[in-house]
Formats: sequence, C-alpha cells, structure tokens
Amino acid sequence: MGETDPNRVLVLINPKSGLGISMRVLLDTFQEVWDQPPRTVTYQFSKSSEDGVTKVRSAIANGVGTVLVVGGDGMINTIGGCLLNTHVHFGVIPTGSGNGFARHFNIPLTPTLAIETLADAIPHSIDVGTANDRPFFVTCSLAWDAAIVKSFEKSPVRGVLPYVFAAAYELFDYVPETFQVSLDKAVQTTVEKPMLFTAANLTQYGGGAVIAPQAKADDGRLWLTYAQRSQVGRLIPQLPQLFTGNIHTVQGIEILPFRECVVKRETDQPIQVDGELLPSPADVRLKILPKALTVLVPQNFEDASPNST
Repeated sequence: MGETDPNRVLVLINPKSGLGISMRVLLDTFQEVWDQPPRTVTYQFSKSSEDGVTKVRSAIANGVGTVLVVGGDGMINTIGGCLLNTHVHFGVIPTGSGNGFARHFNIPLTPTLAIETLADAIPHSIDVGTANDRPFFVTCSLAWDAAIVKSFEKSPVRGVLPYVFAAAYELFDYVPETFQVSLDKAVQTTVEKPMLFTAANLTQYGGGAVIAPQAKADDGRLWLTYAQRSQVGRLIPQLPQLFTGNIHTVQGIEILPFRECVVKRETDQPIQVDGELLPSPADVRLKILPKALTVLVPQNFEDASPNST
C-alpha cells in the first residue's frame, strides 16, 4: 500500500440498505459537513460485496485514507475486513437493521446525525475477532443463537418481543450438539448441547440486545457467552435482561474472556458472523487480533483509548 491521506475520503453507499432518508438529503449532508477543505470527498455505490471491496482497494491504492461506509453490519464486516492492519480510518453511517457496531460506539442511528457526529470524530484502534480466519467486529455465534440472530435481523421491529418470537421460531428446528472447547490452550471443557454460544468482540448482537456487557473495543479479549440446553426453560423468561445489559446476572449464563478458543462440534453447522449466517466446518477456531482496525468514534465515547499516533 502506498501513502494514504486521512483528508482524502471515500463514501461508499449500499443503495439496498434502508437509509430512512432520501439519497439527496444524505449526499447534501455529506457535502455540508465533510466535503470542506482540507478534505476532498468522493462518492461511490456498492453493487455487491465484491464490487465494494474492489472499489475500496482501488481508492486506497490511490491515496484515500478515510473510508466511510453507509450500510449495515454485514457491509461493515466486508469493507472493514479490507482495512485490517492499515492506517486507513474507518467510519460507519449505520443504515442496517441491527447496527450492533454503531450501537456499541454510540454512533447515532439517524444517518444525518451520524454524518455530523463523525465529522469531528477521533480515530481509535480496536480489536478484531476471527472465526477460522474470517474477521468479525461484533459477534460470532455457533449454536441456536446463530439462527435466532438471523430471524431477529429480519424483523422490522426491535426490542424484546420480536427477539422472543425469533427464539421460539428457531427453537423447533435447532438440534443441539455437544461442544469440546479449549480456551487459551489451558482450559479444556465440555459444553453439553449448548443453545447459546456466542463469541463477542463488542457488547451486543444489535437492536439493543447486549450479549457481552463487559466487552471493550480494545481490551485484547473476546468474550464467550454460553448456556446449555438444560437451561433454556429458565432462560427464555429472562430474555428481557438482554435489553437491560444484565444478561451476565442471569443464572445459567456463563461468560468467559479469552484470546483464542478452539471449538470442536459434532457436525458441520452454519455460524453467524456479524449478522450473516455462513457455512462452517465442525471445528471453529476463534482468535483476537489486537488493535487491528482504526475506527472513527464520537468524541464523547469512552470505551477505547485514543490512538497514540
């Protein structure tokens, strides 16, 4: 990669994402608060994941040092994955359904407010998780919780009730398997038929559902939240605790920090990665990449420490 300049900005827009405002209002807001000297701003549309990646890589090769994504957690994952271990600043204008990334960093969920807030944001280096080398910024789920997130993301309504409906809907089809788990090559444990098994880099799934209240953006750890099938009857009435940030107080929930985790499942099963359900082999290796991505966050955000550079 050649020399990049943070004042050279690419705005990459997912036109399929629900903006909530007209494209003209969106572009006018960018031009008013971002497209001012010394910054220069260019705008492009992402026609697909591959198209977005190609455009971002081309822009960086031509000196762009700030990439602003207008989209949801899936697009954030795809584009952010291109920027790992670079000096390029990454900003997020959330227009998805869950917006777990934006919610963690207190980025406004109204696009125009997010654009204004990030105009004077501060770059922070944050950790990134990987699942079999596939980056994730928010969460990765390996059991029933993977399917729940997929159903929940399809709901146009946020909050406890649609989450309970998603959980109940997926409960009928999911067949749990026993996991063999190794944490940091030291702790070996058998998790009997987990229904909930999520590795979190940030605090929540999205939609206000907080799965790892202790998670920090730059703590050098992932957080494993799990519960066995035998606890499901007790847990479903406690699902509102997901939306109060108190899931860690619920009996039957285990939350453990780790840097590397190897999970051996009985069969190949899909996993959820930042809201996307992906095929996966039975064995999954989860790892932390410390401070691998530079993110623009609001000035009043206190989770992570500012870059020293």
